[in-house]
This record gives sequence, structure tokens and C-alpha cells, in this order.
Amino acid sequence: VRLQAFGGGLVQAGGSLRLSCAASGSTLSINVIGWYRQAPGKQRELVASISSGGITKYADSVKGRFTISRDNMKNMVFLQMNSLKPEDTAVYYCAARLIGYSDYRYWGQGTLVTVSS
Repeated sequence: VRLQAFGGGLVQAGGSLRLSCAASGSTLSINVIGWYRQAPGKQRELVASISSGGITKYADSVKGRFTISRDNMKNMVFLQMNSLKPEDTAVYYCAARLIGYSDYRYWGQGTLVTVSS
């Protein structure tokens, strides 16, 4: 499984960005796709996830502002980020959890999101 994340950039506080994650390879083995982020000096955190059946989960810090979705036909997962705050600044990664596994084993390269105040 290979993942490629893109769509990051610089945006002002209150603005929006949409991140995309393209999956290739053995995509039928993917159960869950998650978006993680890591800010400078902070631990990596799971922001949102979506299962193959469409079940979504969000970190409390982004609930109501971020929406995760997936297009199974195109093997794409999206993270729509609205009402962005400076504290959302981080490198965002998409990761895949395969069927039968409890951890995220495959990672994209990360895309930088910078929110200016």
C-alpha cells in the first residue's frame, strides 16, 4: 500500500483547506484511513479517521470544523478543514490501517499546513 498526501499550504485563520490522500497498491486490504498531524515540538495526534464502511471519528479539537470523507472508487480520502486556527498548523499525514491489524502501518509523506493569525 502506498499513500500520497497533498493539498497543504498557507491559509489565514478562519480559512479552509482540503487535503487529499491517494492510495495505491493493495487498496482492498485497507480498513481505515486516518489523518494524523504533528506540530513542532508536539506529539503526533490522530485528527480524523474513516473506515471502509464510512464510519468516521474525530479528535475533539477538530470536531465541527473538519470533515473526513472517502471516494472508494478513486481510492482517495479527503480532509476538509474549515475555520482553521493557528494551532492547526502542522504537518499532516495520511495513514492506512489494514484489515486484521490494529495499527497504522502505511504512511504518506506528509503535507504542511500553516495557518497564520
